[in-house]
Parts: sequence; C-alpha cells; structure tokens
Amino acid sequence: EISCRVSRTARRMGIKTVAVFSEADRHAKHVEMADEAVCVGPTLAAHSYLNVPNIMQAIHDTGADAVHPGYGFLSENSSFARALEQAGIEFIGPGPHAISAMGDKIESKLVAREAGVHTIPGFAGILDTKEEILRVANEIGYPVMIKASAGGGGKGMRIAYNDKEAEEGYRLSREEALASFGDDRLFVEKFIEQPRHIEIQLVGDKHGNYIYLPERECSIQRRNQKVLEEAPSPFITPEVRQKMGEQAVALARQVGYHSAGTVEFLVDKHLQHYFLEMNTRLQVEHPVTELVSGLDEVEPR
Repeated sequence: EISCRVSRTARRMGIKTVAVFSEADRHAKHVEMADEAVCVGPTLAAHSYLNVPNIMQAIHDTGADAVHPGYGFLSENSSFARALEQAGIEFIGPGPHAISAMGDKIESKLVAREAGVHTIPGFAGILDTKEEILRVANEIGYPVMIKASAGGGGKGMRIAYNDKEAEEGYRLSREEALASFGDDRLFVEKFIEQPRHIEIQLVGDKHGNYIYLPERECSIQRRNQKVLEEAPSPFITPEVRQKMGEQAVALARQVGYHSAGTVEFLVDKHLQHYFLEMNTRLQVEHPVTELVSGLDEVEPR
C-alpha cells in the first residue's frame, strides 16, 4: 500500500520510481505501478525486504538517487539509513541519530526531558531485577506500567496494581520482549488511568523549519493496538492542542529531526499531556491527517 502511495505522488511530481519485491510479490500492484522493479530475494522478508546488501545492489544497478522506506521493514533501521548516507544516497526520512534516539523508549524520554517536553513520571533507566522493579513501583506509586525499552505494537507491556502483579508483569514483559525484539530491557512508569491517546504529526526540513498538523486521536484500542483514528480530537481544547504541537516541535528540534514524523502523547482526564514515543516514519494512518489538513505528506519528505 505505501509503495503505491509513494509512486502516485512521485508520478505527479515527475519523479521516476523503482520498486523492490520478493519472489512472492512479483505480480503485486506496487510492482506494476513503478517505472522499474527489481527482485531482491525469495519470499521470506529476512532474505528480501530486510536484505540490505540486495537492496543496496538494486539501488546501484538502477542508479536510484533516493530511497523512500515507507513503513515497516527497514523504515526505522538506523543502520540502513547510515549505509545509504555513506553511499551518497538520500534516505527519505530522518537521519540515523534521530532514528536511533527515538527508537529506544528510554533514550527518547531522556531527550524529551532535555527538550522540556512533559514525560510520564517514572524511572528513566533499565531495571534488571524483580527487586528493582518492586522498589521503583513503590516509589512511583501504583498503578504502574512495566514496559520493554525496545517495545512496540503493544508487546512487552503489563499494568500492575500491587507488588504481586508487578512481579508477574516483570516476568511476562521480559519474556515477551526477548521473544519479540531480542531485547529484554525493562523500565517502569506511572500508569495513566482513563487516558486519551493523541498523536501529533509534524514535518521538518534540514534548515530547522517545522510545522505541526492537526492531531489524531486513537484512544479506541484493543490489546494496545489502535482500532480507530479520529481527527480532530473531540477531547482536547485549542490551548492543549497548541501546547502539544509546540512540544512535538521542541522534541524534533532537540534531536535534529527532519522529514515527517509522529509524536505520540497520553492525555489524562485533567488534560495534562505526557510524551509517549515518536515514530520516525510515515505512519499507516497518515491519510487521516491528510484528509483534515489537505497536505500530501509524501511530497514534503
């Protein structure tokens, strides 16, 4: 879908495109829409869409000047962005440093604090033992959320309302994080009750210019996975909207971010907002923002 989306905008702008595909996707729509297409490996993503040497070879063979990573696969891989940078190929996204800093939930919170962005009360560091989890949970005060530092997609997360649940959450979160991300580092923060999940889309260039776009609310979720997106949010006020947008831009400046990105916040029942994470790519739900802003988010990237 995202490859087709990029191809449509590129064609309108007079830019030719090259699609990469696995053997299983040889007749896929995104292959047909591109001006050229190159097979980068067999069906398994690890041997095709995640195969950096094969993709770099395809770039070399076609003489491509830039790479749009879309979402998923290598879109938030700082090593891939760095490899392109070293090869003199434009990565249509933020720089490797921003991807790396925002991709780690603990480091991103430290950067956010430095930028003056509101963060959820908690311990911004790795907790290696059950005893450390319990100590911090009691210092913060229950309920708490135990999270995987490398987490995403709702994995490696457990809510705890007491010591017994914290012990169980520590074990389950660590096991799930290791199985899902190969990284079992955990941290703890205060659980925001009755939260609204609201995200701010922004676009920045390499000259320090930024704009933030109308927010999307994605509070309706199942197992920490977004089910429905709504824009604008019916919950926040114009004043809160402005503060969230300004803090999203402050975070982007702090990390030297450019291109499109999304800063996610939790908002409590008192309209206090807290930084959650930043997605350093074009999100699946970006068309919702396009519908209310009138901006083609692929074009400015």
